[in-house]
Amino acid sequence: MFMDREAELKKIHRLIKKCTKCRLSKARSNAVPGEGPIGARYMFIGQGPGKKEDLTGQPFVGKAGKFLDELLKKNRIDRKKVFITSTVKCLAPENRLPKKDEITACLPYTLRQIKLVEPKFIILLGRVAMKAFTPFKDLDKYHGKTIKVAKKAYFLTYHPASGMRFPAVKKKMKKDFKKIKEL
Repeated sequence: MFMDREAELKKIHRLIKKCTKCRLSKARSNAVPGEGPIGARYMFIGQGPGKKEDLTGQPFVGKAGKFLDELLKKNRIDRKKVFITSTVKCLAPENRLPKKDEITACLPYTLRQIKLVEPKFIILLGRVAMKAFTPFKDLDKYHGKTIKVAKKAYFLTYHPASGMRFPAVKKKMKKDFKKIKEL
């Protein structure tokens, strides 16, 4: 059963790498499907790839990824044991926010990843991910909380890029990540 899910996940990732469903595919170097094991306890979903992710094809390997690694390590969460992906799988021009139609084009891939990985908790990193998976719009109000939507448990927190830029957000993220470990 695990092998079937692994094979299916690899198939989804191949489809993502070839995807041309939206305009983001036109300028990318690499699509970034995500990475991590089937059965991961936690799945982290961010906004979308940055420049470094676009070049490598791997999620969260740039500056925001280094900060995410720091938060994971500090809370004794092994990055190799979590699944990490993004709401959209291709770099948006000039690192702008993804548009609704771009998110809609990628959403079936991410939903399929969730189904195959079967994480206990899905950690939504930032407003883009929160808006894609929950009915909420105010991250400041809901960060640090677990929300159930369609029988899935979503934990809401800020995107690591925000935590790097704003000391108050960084402080909130550190508290949120302590809660993640306790989930």
